[in-house]
Amino acid sequence: MAALNFNAATVAPSSAFDVLPAGWYNVRMTESINKPTKDGKGSYLAITLTVIDGPAAGRKIFDRLNLVNKNETAVKIAYETLSAICHATGVIQLQDSTQLHGIPMQVKVKIKPAEGGYEEGNETAGYKKIEGGSIPGAPAAPAWVQPPAAPMQPPQQVAPPVTQPWAQQPQQPPVAQAQPPVPQAPPAQQAATPPWATQ
Repeated sequence: MAALNFNAATVAPSSAFDVLPAGWYNVRMTESINKPTKDGKGSYLAITLTVIDGPAAGRKIFDRLNLVNKNETAVKIAYETLSAICHATGVIQLQDSTQLHGIPMQVKVKIKPAEGGYEEGNETAGYKKIEGGSIPGAPAAPAWVQPPAAPMQPPQQVAPPVTQPWAQQPQQPPVAQAQPPVPQAPPAQQAATPPWATQ
């Protein structure tokens, strides 16, 4: 028994969704989480995709990538699918699955027939980039998925132009400045010899 203080009149009841028709859908990855496999010997990436336009806007599509598994074929398929998602979103160097969140892409959905006690449902069959790169009217991708700005480069020093020897102007010899004339002393006058001094 659980005590609840809930008024169902305040919340719209959920309804069962029909299977999505097969085809391509514009989506964004809105959730991703790494989960262990049932045997505990591996792990898979569980991703949630949200349709962002058209009659199915808001519907969820789920995929799981067996990144760690004893089945080598399952691992190969998982990494090929992850590569397709990276190319569809433009995130080629992937460090964390959250880098893929919020970026528009297309997913191909097919119908999986009912079997083993399960009803028919949807499963993914491929990913690709949206032609044109954006969807009119779709909300912008969050800031954390925008590509980082290119680092600023230090200003480059421009070397002075090299002048070829034949292009150099011949240097003129320095012009000698005219020296002012040196005043000459007047010639010394000989003293007149008095008459009595002559023989």
